[in-house]
Amino acid sequence: MEKDRGVIRILMVCHGNICRSPMAEFVMKDMIEKERLSDCFYVASAATSTEEIGNPVHRGTREKLKQYGISTEGKYAMQVSRKDYDKYDYLIGMDKRNVTNMLRILGGDPKGKVKQLLDFSNNPRDIADPWYTGDFDLTYDDVYEGCQALLSYILDQDYPWN
Repeated sequence: MEKDRGVIRILMVCHGNICRSPMAEFVMKDMIEKERLSDCFYVASAATSTEEIGNPVHRGTREKLKQYGISTEGKYAMQVSRKDYDKYDYLIGMDKRNVTNMLRILGGDPKGKVKQLLDFSNNPRDIADPWYTGDFDLTYDDVYEGCQALLSYILDQDYPWN
């Protein structure tokens, strides 16, 4: 995947890439589509661990997104790699532990691309993992808040379409 000129590339990352990061990937894609900016963005998601590689999105995430008409069809867990640092403009972790593991995998963050999703909101915090909490509603609310804040941040920047 070569970096396209003028396309903003975002990688959402969580521990297993079956709950939070695919939720963030598909919520962000839905927001971008509603803004008619799909040609300006590429959004994907990945895991810091290898535990779920190849598995589909968790049923709880699929069911929650289905309530909003969002499909995760065709998404299977994959792991973030060192090469992703050059491929993406934003590498977004769901919690502090994800960010720590991302920095280890990526070999650092010299360009300041690695952030937590809710760092862009007015209330920075971790997004709780519904794998443990079982609360996909709260996770969705947090992911939605973070995606809105991240998209607003990006649209406020001086990118090629501005």
